[in-house]
Amino acid sequence: MSEAGLKPGGGIKPELPFKPVRVAVLTVSDTRDEATDTSGQILVERIYAAGHELAGRIVVRDDIEKIRAQVRAWIASKSVDAIVTTGGTGLTGRDVTVEALEPLFDKKIDGFSVVFHLVSYASVGLSTLQSRATAGLIDGVFVFCLPGSNGAVKDGWDKVISAQLDSRHKPCNMVELMPRLLEQ
Repeated sequence: MSEAGLKPGGGIKPELPFKPVRVAVLTVSDTRDEATDTSGQILVERIYAAGHELAGRIVVRDDIEKIRAQVRAWIASKSVDAIVTTGGTGLTGRDVTVEALEPLFDKKIDGFSVVFHLVSYASVGLSTLQSRATAGLIDGVFVFCLPGSNGAVKDGWDKVISAQLDSRHKPCNMVELMPRLLEQ
């Protein structure tokens, strides 16, 4: 497929009002700390550059219960609209972010993985098969799980997440859904 075949429709309408989103960044790693967490830092910089609020940032080990505990704490705080994780989506035995979070999803956002792999394929080719990037909703909070590489984080934020967390993106965006996510 040609690059033109992957060009997305829609776009930002700058004349519309911007609504900042409160985004938390969770890095899952046994080898990084906040000082060496380059992928988390990339996300933080992009969150601020987009005009959003950084609602939290932490590095946790590749441990299902520690990942769940941090995500649950942020959700319970009611001060987070979206969580972006980086790391732990690969195929090795220590990659457990997907196992930690998918069981908590009230709804899985199936299209996220599809679109992430399309843009990732353009960057890394068939190596995208080694990622289990996923997304879903937990108690009205969007959760996006990205691989830990800097390139994957840039692709995921720049080419997928950022537009959907921008209230000016049309024909639609996830921000406009936020007031209705917990409807019964």
